[in-house]
Amino acid sequence: MTPYVPIDCSFHDRLLAHATLRQTVEITFRTEANAPQTVHARITDVYTREGAEYCVLSTGETIRLDRLVRVDGHDLPGEASCQI
Repeated sequence: MTPYVPIDCSFHDRLLAHATLRQTVEITFRTEANAPQTVHARITDVYTREGAEYCVLSTGETIRLDRLVRVDGHDLPGEASCQI
């Protein structure tokens, strides 16, 4: 597995807002095979484990945050990051 790259702080805040509001959103992420996948789900949890951040979806999937591509029409910024 590749080393975790922290995501943009404002994007992280956006994820927490979606989780708090229990909104169903469109989420596009890269799978372990690096293929894009899109789901419609609620973010039920955002957590940190072993130096990486993850979100849990209402579909049961857990996604490492640096594998996110787009959430609710907003692309994950590529430059800025938030240190854990």
